[in-house]
Amino acid sequence: MKCVIVDTLKSPYAKLKPVPVSSVKLTDKFWAPRLKMLREVTLPSQYEILEKTGRIENFRVAARKTGKISWRIADDSDVYKWLEAASLSLAYQHSDELAELVDSLVKDISLAQDENGYLFTYYSIKRKEERWTNLRDMHELYCAGHLFQAAVAHFRATGKRELLNTAIKLADHILNIFGPNKRLGVPGHPEIEMALVELYRTTGKVDYLKLAEFFIDQRGKGLVGGSIYLIDHKPFRELDEIVGHAVRSLYLNCGATDVYMETGDESILRVLKKLWDNMTKRKMYITGGVGSRYQGEAFGEDYELPNLRAYAETCAAIANVMWNWRMLLALGEAKFTDVMELAIYNGALSGISLDGKHYFYVNPLADRGKHRRQPWYSCACCPTNIVRLLASIPGYLYSTSDDGIWTHLYVASEAFIDLRGQKVKIVQHTNYPWSGDVETVVEPEKTCEFSLFLRIPGWSGDVEVRVNGKPINRRITPGTYLEIERTWRRGDRVEIDIPMPIKLIVSNPRVLCNACRVAIKRGPIVYCLEQVDNPECDVWDVVLIPEKRLIAKYKPDVLGGIVAIEGTAAVIDYNVWKDKLYLPLEEVSMKMREAKLTAIPYYAWANREPGPMITWIKSLLH
Repeated sequence: MKCVIVDTLKSPYAKLKPVPVSSVKLTDKFWAPRLKMLREVTLPSQYEILEKTGRIENFRVAARKTGKISWRIADDSDVYKWLEAASLSLAYQHSDELAELVDSLVKDISLAQDENGYLFTYYSIKRKEERWTNLRDMHELYCAGHLFQAAVAHFRATGKRELLNTAIKLADHILNIFGPNKRLGVPGHPEIEMALVELYRTTGKVDYLKLAEFFIDQRGKGLVGGSIYLIDHKPFRELDEIVGHAVRSLYLNCGATDVYMETGDESILRVLKKLWDNMTKRKMYITGGVGSRYQGEAFGEDYELPNLRAYAETCAAIANVMWNWRMLLALGEAKFTDVMELAIYNGALSGISLDGKHYFYVNPLADRGKHRRQPWYSCACCPTNIVRLLASIPGYLYSTSDDGIWTHLYVASEAFIDLRGQKVKIVQHTNYPWSGDVETVVEPEKTCEFSLFLRIPGWSGDVEVRVNGKPINRRITPGTYLEIERTWRRGDRVEIDIPMPIKLIVSNPRVLCNACRVAIKRGPIVYCLEQVDNPECDVWDVVLIPEKRLIAKYKPDVLGGIVAIEGTAAVIDYNVWKDKLYLPLEEVSMKMREAKLTAIPYYAWANREPGPMITWIKSLLH
């Protein structure tokens, strides 16, 4: 089956345009094996669980108009997210087995739809009078949004319209109910806003865009209770702090960013910038995880970032990626790519095991060995969301603008990019994220002039760039895009050397739980200590000392191949304490012994035997 690349409407206020997943092939040792596992292991195993738990059967029951719906909140969305991920996977590389599952599922979903376009399995047979009466809790609009996104992905991947027609029929049904001079309403869980914009981009029907903006502007009027948890406490355009349920908040921001890219509404953009600053400077974990509170899966107060009790839901890290991707497309600023990359490699990737079959819902930054990934959850938003993210990775590497081609993430790959009507092949050679050496080969269809924009990561230092062996003689600033404007010929080579020293990171002193502690970071990767690698001591007792040198060492046979951090550290001797909880200061003597230390990437923890883990390590540095 040949993939069909559907060119979306050009967002008039977006600086960048994404390059489709189907235009990029990964050849690296980090992401390419993960996409292969996604296709061969994760997606098939998830489909089996979706069948076993009745989520797919619900659609068949709805189509028959008889039987019992096995319902948990937002079950339909789990099926739609799986379908979106499977469609993206098919766009990347075709699989007959996966395509058969997708075709069967599309048929089941389409047959479940009512004549008037309504589609939500819980209300498909009974309780029809309750449709659209409880937008706060029942997730009808949320599930509709996930259907729209799945339908757009499926259409772009296959060229088939069956699911897209189903989505359009549901969207038109919703249009007939909600909007100006119709019923007022707002989804309890944002998601449909960004999905409506994507449906507009695919179909050209401007009413979808207007409805997305309508739902954004209905917030803050108390239509779903007026709570901070639901971000309904004040109008969106008046927000100045990121609050509430983390996923809801970030999905709302995604939708608002999409609306901005289509309308150019500066009042929306001003709010988005305020919320981004508040989140990244006061409420985001070093892993890119967000949402520190168990209560309400919510953002906490400024600097409220506990480690052991971190909630940091996998879906929230994924939503962080999604929002920063949109902000990057809108404004073309590298700071958004930095956060996106951070969340991908750390806070989100930790949500799935190395075997592709176990998942984290919650991602703490410290643990005593009790927190383990599970094969599924009754609320399965995270397992089905992480597959969407993984399947999207090839589409995050590049974008285009009127000026040229932008490289966002460094991954060994081949990309075939349409730039102003000409095909340009871009080939990356790199062992990123373990090495910062990147070679980019530019292969235009014919000699032509354009700019190549290379991201210089914000975490980097003295970066060197050479074109065909000659150094770029200009200042290279971390946290920006370096523009190389020239007439490109086939075989032109750009080499980037990004040093990856081991860095010890400290928190703002207002993050109280990180006082006198440091985290280890190398390149985009955040590290942690796990007990299995450090048998000489309890990792919670380790103290890092500046005089003790740390080294990076590649270990191909550990955790799928990683760069580990090794060295020596001090370990606290607790004998003076015995069974006491408190002692006078004058009676305390800080006795320590030396022990070997091994740190692993945070994303890879909890894939072996249980034991304590810690990310923020005691230190004598400050």
